[in-house]
Amino acid sequence: MSATDKAQAKPPMRDALVAAAFRLFLERGYEQTTVDDIVALAGVGRRSFFRYFPSKEDVVFPDHERCLADMTAFLAASGERHEPVRRVCDAARLVLLMYAENPSFSVQRYRLTKRVPGLRAYELSVVWRYERALADYLRGRFAGRPQGALHADVIAAAVVAAHNNALRSWLRSDGRGDATATVDHALGFVQTAFGAPPAPGPGPASTVPAAGPAWAAVTSPAAERPEDVVVVVARRGTPLWRVVREIETALEPNPTPGD
Repeated sequence: MSATDKAQAKPPMRDALVAAAFRLFLERGYEQTTVDDIVALAGVGRRSFFRYFPSKEDVVFPDHERCLADMTAFLAASGERHEPVRRVCDAARLVLLMYAENPSFSVQRYRLTKRVPGLRAYELSVVWRYERALADYLRGRFAGRPQGALHADVIAAAVVAAHNNALRSWLRSDGRGDATATVDHALGFVQTAFGAPPAPGPGPASTVPAAGPAWAAVTSPAAERPEDVVVVVARRGTPLWRVVREIETALEPNPTPGD
């Protein structure tokens, strides 16, 4: 192999640092691995590491900054023609696409994050930034409406809860199955509860009845057996945060403590 071929075969420095970090995390453990260990294995200096990652935690989540920027740009490009709840659901799907780009890495990161409390706290801070991006967009769209800010914050929280619930289910399965269908089904609850009914698409459609002020019912598009139907019922005027909590509980197929 020529020098040119070797240069082309060598992964970009950023990818090399991520690969080195995860190799060491698996071999030694996260807490036992230092930045010096990572750069030594990658064959670069400390300055190169910090050019790409502000901290060791950031190397575990190398793609979230890009995804957050993509989401913010997607929402900023929205117009009045876009139904706002459907728009934030579509924005959340950008996060799913990021995870689905590399299922094995996503599963590996999920397992590591579950074992390291500091990484779980870091991940929560990342999730909060996604939620704030969704809420800020909705606040702009609901400006002038009664309790517009409250509705925006609750809907943003519901989108994140539904998306993350489905995403965790997919990650627990080691990335098997159709992640898109799983997340679409979860986000369908949010659109039914808070937004306009989704437009019918090709193929078998979901059975989504018109939503009342505080209840929703969705039938899985895969089948119409009784066990595939989940109904969340609440009295008119029930606080929205309670409805969101009931939706998240209903979406959990096999609750696992600590997940």
